[in-house]
Amino acid sequence: MTQLATAAPGTTNDTTYDLAIATHGLTKRYRSQTAVDSIDLVVPRGAVYGFLGPNGSGKTTTIRVLLGLAAATVGEVHLLGRPMPSSGREVLPRVGALVEGPALYPFLSGRANLRRLDAADRLAPSRTRERRITEAIDRVGLTNAGDKRVRAYSLGMKQRLGLAAALLQPRELLVLDEPTNGLDPQGTREVRHLVRDLAADGTTVFVSSHLLAEVEQICTHLGVMSAGRLVAQGTMAELNATGTTRLVVTTPDDALALTTLAGLGLVALTAQADDDPDHARRPEGSVTAQLPAESPPPVEDVTAALVRAGVRVRGLQLETDTLEDRFVALTGEGFEVVR
Repeated sequence: MTQLATAAPGTTNDTTYDLAIATHGLTKRYRSQTAVDSIDLVVPRGAVYGFLGPNGSGKTTTIRVLLGLAAATVGEVHLLGRPMPSSGREVLPRVGALVEGPALYPFLSGRANLRRLDAADRLAPSRTRERRITEAIDRVGLTNAGDKRVRAYSLGMKQRLGLAAALLQPRELLVLDEPTNGLDPQGTREVRHLVRDLAADGTTVFVSSHLLAEVEQICTHLGVMSAGRLVAQGTMAELNATGTTRLVVTTPDDALALTTLAGLGLVALTAQADDDPDHARRPEGSVTAQLPAESPPPVEDVTAALVRAGVRVRGLQLETDTLEDRFVALTGEGFEVVR
């Protein structure tokens, strides 16, 4: 897992400067409740970082603190290499955000809402305003709805308009809190493509979600929250490497197969245990052994050893923990998985 090299308070070291987001010991308490408990986020520049966790795990509170919308109780926050919130006036114009849904005027059109938001930005050039608004509307798929009043928008359309607001100016960092909330499958696919395009252009994207499948498809890095704590963090490859691989042998010779597998140094797990979550989809008469993480024996060698021992092998397959399996193990809770 990636570890954060920290700087002294109010300073910036080379490691922090190379990160789009860096926190050290970030904690947020509300009276007797600790919403975020001493987390160290490490978000490299150019990454698509999935901030994953069940609802209520502290994701939105963390985002609010990162953006200066709430004050940290304890800890340090750096955005784009600068300490927050002291550097907010310098940093936040380079950051686009969609947090807890967009705040919109329902009696105005989508285009008029964006016009007001852009006019309130002291750094937004007025001479390019209309062009930038049109480009943002087109980019989020609201071309035919830009002149409609927002009160006629669906929840998904409002989410799209919020994304358009975040894209009115070029951004080095984009922070999205549940960006696919309320979107239909087509809208979800479009947001996924948008995130990929932004990342390809060099924008760092920090996306909070409880939808495992969406995060799994677009992210290069992941952080997993549970009950206010960051329980895992790293690249997708690092998190994938933490799973276990099992060998499932279908045979009527359960006892002999288990003995043979143990003789090969494989850890025998069970023979169709009732608490095995994959029991229902395995054929009758199957045994399972866990492969070692380092230097596992080739499957063909295991098959040959079973046959030599007199085991009648009807089938043999490898099973690897999914990302969902690992997240459930880390958090003790399930995720909403949409495929």
